Amino acid sequence: MKLIDFIPAVLVAIILGLWEGATRFMEIPIFILPPPSSIFTTAVVKAPLILPHAATTFSEIILGIFMALGTAVPLAIIMFAKPALEKTLAPFLVASQAIPVFAIAPLLVVWLGYGIASKVFMAWIIIFFPITISLLSGLKSCDPEFRVLFRLMGASFYDTLRWLYWPWALPQFFAGLKVGVTVATIGAVIGEWVGAQQGLGYLMIQSNARLQVDLVFAAILWLTAMGLGLWILVGVVENRIIKWKV
Repeated sequence: MKLIDFIPAVLVAIILGLWEGATRFMEIPIFILPPPSSIFTTAVVKAPLILPHAATTFSEIILGIFMALGTAVPLAIIMFAKPALEKTLAPFLVASQAIPVFAIAPLLVVWLGYGIASKVFMAWIIIFFPITISLLSGLKSCDPEFRVLFRLMGASFYDTLRWLYWPWALPQFFAGLKVGVTVATIGAVIGEWVGAQQGLGYLMIQSNARLQVDLVFAAILWLTAMGLGLWILVGVVENRIIKWKV
């Protein structure tokens, strides 16, 4: 490994060290800002309490990701095949992201209830846009000369999509998917903040009301780990698929 590979770990260690030293030197109360050592200890010691909530949030995120893939991929392909449809739908796609998620979260709870459905839908709203736009951009970025070649060979749109457009768009598709899986935690947690009976967002709200700030940070730590883990997983899948395509 190169020296540059250790830079992120060193930066994290420096930040945590400064944080730990500042909280202890300034004697900041733990209910205002706990030191990292207390947060990590809480995350481990109270894992039996946190894990069921983490499992609920993780299931909401995974369902939201699959729901987003099931809608974003076909939508991007259809808009690519029908440019007129893209011009029609583009304003609605942008508008769906321009509305603050906090504004629609209470409505989703009213419409879909306090269960998992409203949280999955909230995650889907945030995830599907970067996937759709990235895949559409990847499809449109295909080299025109290759398009002409496939057309001269008499390839159908389906064959061209399968053997040219889709492999060409894979890098941008995975770039959008990486963005989607990392921000999926935002949608799920916001839904849990508004109304839930389980989940890390619910645990954070309850802990904050009891001034258990170390538990709030511990929940954030678990949430961050889930987002980072999903990002790494997508990267691994990307490397395997793109190498196989190449």
